[in-house]
Amino acid sequence: MGQGVKAAVLAIDGGNSKTDVILIDDAGSVLSHVRGPGASPQNIGLRPSLESFNRMVNEAASKAGLATSKPFARHTAAYLAGADLPREEEILQREFGQLGWSDTTAVGNDTFALLRSGTSDGVGVAVVCGAGINCVGVARDGRVHRFPALGRISGDWGGGSQIGGDALWHAVRADDGRGPQTALLPAILAHFGVTSIGEVVAGLHFEEISGDVVHELCPLLFRVAADGDAVAASVVERLIEEIVVLATVSLRRLDLVGEQVDIVLGGGVLTNTGDAMLDEITRRCHAVAPLADVHLVDLPPVAGAALLGLDAIGASSEVEERLRAHYAPEERLVAG
Repeated sequence: MGQGVKAAVLAIDGGNSKTDVILIDDAGSVLSHVRGPGASPQNIGLRPSLESFNRMVNEAASKAGLATSKPFARHTAAYLAGADLPREEEILQREFGQLGWSDTTAVGNDTFALLRSGTSDGVGVAVVCGAGINCVGVARDGRVHRFPALGRISGDWGGGSQIGGDALWHAVRADDGRGPQTALLPAILAHFGVTSIGEVVAGLHFEEISGDVVHELCPLLFRVAADGDAVAASVVERLIEEIVVLATVSLRRLDLVGEQVDIVLGGGVLTNTGDAMLDEITRRCHAVAPLADVHLVDLPPVAGAALLGLDAIGASSEVEERLRAHYAPEERLVAG
């Protein structure tokens, strides 16, 4: 693009572990893509978060060949982990707007981007299970149902960190006699290359082992469950039930249980658990909402943010299809 020309949409997917920034033109073509570290304000603080986002946006503008002076785009669509409450969204929208990236700005929770990426119109229910767990629902008349998603204090259970933590909890109790025996114990010892679970506990306590590694125990638990371990399978069962509860509560609150509606699933935990878990989630959702279409997302989250941005500027369906086509080959490779 020539100097002085603005992109149509600046789209940001701000996850806990990574951030994706893209700029797209009026035709739906991706002008540039920058990936950086997670910059959630809840994790690193508001000011460092804004500085990190600003660096990535400036890099994306430079890569796209846009003017060095702002604004870079007509509209910013930023959908972020940690934008869980309306107050947080309002603060972030104000702060992002003051950075001058675009003429208009919209900030929301990243689960809305997941919902948009898995639907043609942003109507339905989306459940994300990555580091944490969350759910949003949007009815055709614009009504929204959502959960605070602040962890245990707001009634949440699930996500990779929770599941990994439960794997360690069960292993410790199997070792000291407070709980049933489980294959999680030898699997975790092998994972850390130690002979005693106490070494792992002490390492975490003294911060000689980063607490972030607990998340790594989530896929380990799924593998142990698949091999027939009853304790690990009980955790998987609880996660399935929690996902179904989130989705069906939202459907009920929005009076959607009798309609043809999308239930979109996404996040690293759900996209890597296999068909058996998806089939069971679908079966249980259909018991409540028999016409629902339950499916895994087939676009990266930043594409959902971009689609919401295109909606905001009134782009045509042809533009949406061009953007979806841009990501289709990548997603087919991932799925295969």
